[in-house]
Amino acid sequence: MGIVSPGFFGRRGSGDTKLPPGQYQTRDFPVLSAGPTPRVDLDRWQFTVSTETGQRKQWSWQELTSLPSEDITTDIHCVTKWSKFGTHWKGVPVETLLTDIETAADYVMAHSYGGYTTNLPLEDLLNGQAWVAYQYDGEPLAPEHGGPARLLVPHLYFWKSAKWVNGLELMLADEPGFWETAGYHDYGDPWREQRYQGD
Repeated sequence: MGIVSPGFFGRRGSGDTKLPPGQYQTRDFPVLSAGPTPRVDLDRWQFTVSTETGQRKQWSWQELTSLPSEDITTDIHCVTKWSKFGTHWKGVPVETLLTDIETAADYVMAHSYGGYTTNLPLEDLLNGQAWVAYQYDGEPLAPEHGGPARLLVPHLYFWKSAKWVNGLELMLADEPGFWETAGYHDYGDPWREQRYQGD
């Protein structure tokens, strides 16, 4: 049995200027996962930011959801070629979690319950570009969509928005995460069709 749930195949684009190249619009919210869906008890859930010097900052579920949050309406784009317009989320901006963190890092590895990882430039998580999201369409984020919380980085392909996220590791040098080790692009810009290494 494969570790990846069945994929979705592209359709012809509609010519919509909101669609990145090679994408098609869907009104569904397809579910793709590498491995089983983790089920995390909120009483045991933790989120950790760690720096290259070993500094650590940690939040419980109650502490995270008590932080200032934002409502986000955004389009999302999956590497399997579907795009969904106008999705509604609520979450904590990543820069809020980095307040009072001293770092010289340029890169981040996102870590998730279940062992998933993905790498990102730190600058792509700042300035209103990324959140730790815990609601979708006004409801708690469902486990199949990454709940209780997922990283939301909508300007990159959606595998960069790590499901079941539980930490950010700040790094001086870039390192590949789970899908990047398997040949996916290190950055993943949908407007440049950066699906695979070499794109």
